[in-house]
Amino acid sequence: MSENTDIDKAKEFFAADSFAQENGMELMEVSPGRATVSMKVEKRHKNSHGTVHGGALFTLADCAFALASNSHGIPAAAINAHISYMTAARDGILTAHAEEFSLNPKLASYTVTVTDENNNKIAIFQGMVYRKTLKQERKR
Repeated sequence: MSENTDIDKAKEFFAADSFAQENGMELMEVSPGRATVSMKVEKRHKNSHGTVHGGALFTLADCAFALASNSHGIPAAAINAHISYMTAARDGILTAHAEEFSLNPKLASYTVTVTDENNNKIAIFQGMVYRKTLKQERKR
């Protein structure tokens, strides 16, 4: 499969993510092993303290993680994910940059950095996926 075909599939994959769409996520870019997703902070993203809810930050990071891990044209499903919150965010546009850390035929790991408009680190997310093979896909 060509790189352009994989990227087109990643864009279709994102467009079909109803949860990401409902939460105002926007795909900025995707390339093999990488993805960038942004979110304009709205009232619906805030918690009782008036800061962005940890679940909204996790969703943003997870969305970039999913795009990066599925960008090779092989279905990938998360098997582990962890987030560390560095500082609170209140408004503006947040951006999640996912980057592949390691890749092998069965497993791949990614680091996602969530930043605000001033490039302040808001959160660091790490995730691992299990990469399905075409043979396994046919068995389902």
